[in-house]
Amino acid sequence: MQTVLFHNTVFGPIHSRRLGTSLGVNLMPNDGKICSFDCLYCEAGYNAQGSGTTGLPTRTQVETQLEARLAAMKAAGERLDVITFSGNGEPTLHPEFGGIIDDTIALRDRYFPQVKISVLSNATRLGCEAVSKALAKVDNNILKLDSAIADTIRMLDRPAPDYDHERVIEQIASFGGQAIVQTMICYGEHDGRVVDNSTDDEVDALIEAYRRMAPREVMIYTIDRPTPEVLLRKVPRQRLDEIAERIRTTIGVDVQVSG
Repeated sequence: MQTVLFHNTVFGPIHSRRLGTSLGVNLMPNDGKICSFDCLYCEAGYNAQGSGTTGLPTRTQVETQLEARLAAMKAAGERLDVITFSGNGEPTLHPEFGGIIDDTIALRDRYFPQVKISVLSNATRLGCEAVSKALAKVDNNILKLDSAIADTIRMLDRPAPDYDHERVIEQIASFGGQAIVQTMICYGEHDGRVVDNSTDDEVDALIEAYRRMAPREVMIYTIDRPTPEVLLRKVPRQRLDEIAERIRTTIGVDVQVSG
């Protein structure tokens, strides 16, 4: 089974399809996964692998490790486009998330003032005021909405029972155009049921959700690495481009496509 890929708190830099040369920050355990989603496509694997033994890194540990890496990169004259919070689960679940963002902004300003700070979040913690305030401070507040149809979300993302996509849409809209919405497009089967968020009905529902959220940008992408559900398939680039063009022409938002 596909399992955790990130075994360090600060990792990379790596090349991101959507963000460029990215230094990663993993606020989850280095040997397990903690997430409020359990997505069929997650490259870090299912939550069933457990939360591991290392625990969450402390705010001080994150700051110390990030500063050391940034200082070394600056001294070596290395290129960096973005510092990205991702890793082995949902970064906003970290209890010191807001303080860590403040530390990261200060370190970025000291070592690489031109670099952007990005957070990849599944948007399940937007009801927490401290989390929302922290996300409003970053350059790229990238929030997930994989479908605007409840049954599809339940099957593809497998959120907690109290997840309400309508509430999430309203919360993303509250950022006033500062947010970037990210959508994974894929199709296949799981437990004998078809899952496919690339259909016209799915795209129509997403477009209406994007219109309501009025994000700065929409990112649509498809599978690029092994997934825990082996019956999932990547959507052809032609279909992604068709979906992107429908979004652009219908609501006029910028769309970035990775396929």
